[in-house]
Amino acid sequence: GTDYEDNQLRFSMLCQAALEAPRILNLNSCEYFSGPYGEDVVFIANDWHTALLPCYLKSMYKSKGTYETAKVAYCIHNIAYQGRFSFSDFSLLNLPDAYRSSFDFIDG
Repeated sequence: GTDYEDNQLRFSMLCQAALEAPRILNLNSCEYFSGPYGEDVVFIANDWHTALLPCYLKSMYKSKGTYETAKVAYCIHNIAYQGRFSFSDFSLLNLPDAYRSSFDFIDG
């Protein structure tokens, strides 16, 4: 198959939604717990699709005192495909400019 042209935006939104979910979803799954999960969490980022999650966690949450104890486990499934996109798309990702240099890839 082929990728969607806006995959960088789709997976950016997935990461941002994953960071909001524990704070707002009402998880009435057992007698010992109900309500939003809260901030004491471990996020599992799997492959490039969720690779932006740690960046959003640091820039949008931890920098403002939210998710201060949250951790991230990053799992790589397929190193051959890294989800690289045009550098000009960085401005669409809702990340601070200070992160821009972290996304400049040089092959070789």
